[in-house]
Amino acid sequence: MDSIFHEKQEGSLCAQHCLNNLLQGEYFTPVDLSSIAHQLDEEERMRMAEGGMASEEYRTFLQQPSGNMDDSGFFSIQVISNALRVWGLEIILFNSREYQSLMINPINEKAFICNYKEHWFTIRKLGQQWFNLNSLLTGPELISDTYLALFLAQLQQEGYSIFVIRGNLPECEAEQILGFMRVQQQQRPRLIGEEAQMRVEDEVVDEDEELRRALALSRQDIDVEDEEADLRRAIQLSMQGGQRGQNETLSPEELRKRRQAYFDRYVRLHTRSLM
Repeated sequence: MDSIFHEKQEGSLCAQHCLNNLLQGEYFTPVDLSSIAHQLDEEERMRMAEGGMASEEYRTFLQQPSGNMDDSGFFSIQVISNALRVWGLEIILFNSREYQSLMINPINEKAFICNYKEHWFTIRKLGQQWFNLNSLLTGPELISDTYLALFLAQLQQEGYSIFVIRGNLPECEAEQILGFMRVQQQQRPRLIGEEAQMRVEDEVVDEDEELRRALALSRQDIDVEDEEADLRRAIQLSMQGGQRGQNETLSPEELRKRRQAYFDRYVRLHTRSLM
């Protein structure tokens, strides 16, 4: 699993992460994708200008923001498609009736890219196994062959657009290593936000436990101090003659027994406090 390239989410650059995780390397930067987006914008502007630069349609087009990128870092499917053409790769809409009518088993494909609400991520086969390379995850997620079709169907139900990648993907270390071995995953990766939340919850639990221990110790100290205070008062009375009341006087034997009881309790309390 360590050999798999997995770019984690930064800002809204999921299109960049999607492409780099697909190609298994740092192939594209935001500057590269912005350049492709500007080129597409210029091509669209030139096509609109063919209808007349004084036309209402052309003026309206110039006032509209780019449909290929925005300030948050989002890039359109046209940008992704043009970026992949550099590597001789093409995309086909998996959701289309034309592709579904071919009845191709998904495990026979090489990779998919998925989009929903402007978030892009990659599902790719490395060696003989499939991996979810979503940049929102803390690491690659192993997907079994039997689960792949169910996973894609679930994404479709949730509204994702899914595209099949066709062509020869660049060679990568993970492909070479996993071509000779299969990996197992004991624990599924979490979403990046969930991992941070788990750390916060663990810290809160630790703080609560420390507070409970501190309160328990303070209550124990109070109990010891209260009992010692009672004993000190008792011994003081005994030293003064052991008066129970104004008209009652203790005999020497009773006084001795009370003093001995006090010292026995005193030793027992201090022994307990030191444990």
